Amino acid sequence: MPWHPHNWQPIALLAAVAAPFAALLSGQALSDDATRISGPVVHENLAVYFIHGKSASGPVPLTLKEAMAGGKVVVHETGSVNMLSIENAGAEEVFVQAGDIVKGGQQDRVLTISMLVPARSGRLDIAAYCVEQGRWSARGKEDVNRFASAEKALPSRDAKLAMLAPAKPYVAASPAEPGTTMTANTPRTRVIDSNYAVQRQAGSDTGSRQSEVWSSVSKAQRKLTENLGAPVAASASVSSLQLSLENERLETARKAFLASMEKSAGADDIVGYVFAVGGKLNSGDVYASNALFRKMWGKQLEAAVTEAIAEKDAKASALPAIDDIKAFMTRAEGGASTVAKLLGDTLVRETRDSEKALVAETRRASGGMVHKAYVAR
Repeated sequence: MPWHPHNWQPIALLAAVAAPFAALLSGQALSDDATRISGPVVHENLAVYFIHGKSASGPVPLTLKEAMAGGKVVVHETGSVNMLSIENAGAEEVFVQAGDIVKGGQQDRVLTISMLVPARSGRLDIAAYCVEQGRWSARGKEDVNRFASAEKALPSRDAKLAMLAPAKPYVAASPAEPGTTMTANTPRTRVIDSNYAVQRQAGSDTGSRQSEVWSSVSKAQRKLTENLGAPVAASASVSSLQLSLENERLETARKAFLASMEKSAGADDIVGYVFAVGGKLNSGDVYASNALFRKMWGKQLEAAVTEAIAEKDAKASALPAIDDIKAFMTRAEGGASTVAKLLGDTLVRETRDSEKALVAETRRASGGMVHKAYVAR
């Protein structure tokens, strides 16, 4: 698939703030937002651990899935593989999570950053990666100019790392001053994913990251086909991850997992989860509130189940203990920090990256955490 640039000119570049970050974690306390861990809840090779903590007060945002289904948010095609635009016409904030897959347009995409889309936002650029290599036209009766739904989440640890891991510093080209060192998190005005802005400007690693995402999609499709005993690729578009995730045989295989685990998150203080597949730590999410967690839980659990099915035949390790989950999150929180402003001064994105784990956090400028995504390396 060729790269189709979206023509825009940077309005302004804000300096990224990069500094070491040492997490202050002890005992059961994981952070200001998470106080203890329970579990695991286990079905076959999938183990889920729950993060308990205090919920933030205030209104609970709509999810992207809810907002698109209700016609309050439109995700527009732009003609660029790695840049879409999103528009919230409603009166409520909308939560977008890194890993949300949007279906339709010229090709299905995965959105790359967790953030809140303001009420009546107007069109905002948002970075994306393609999860359907090859198609660049309407599919069936779908609208080629906009996306139809956001029902699925990315079921791949490798793809999450490709999206979330900070790029190494490099020397930026014009219009920045010659010799200016920038990171992939340096934002431009009103760009939701600052990562894309700098990559376009300095010719960084968007292409290599896109290739990693495509590779992870192919790998997931191959493993699911092997473990389900039938192809998951759809004839309408064999490379579409979205269509593979809608495969009937896969949906049937997920039912046993979901029946066993979907209702396990009953406590009203759960704000997140971490999961392991075959005894190996994979990833997890922590949200601002129990209410937002509950809205996201079914979609995120389905993605974890899909990954477990894909890894059904992998060699298993012993289940991680609670202390292993703590250590995983502690390592991520203690990684080197890169901070960038999003949407002017509205939101802050911080990535903390260590040798074995990373965490990508979006929080309000006031300090209130919106979402944390933890990924094991």
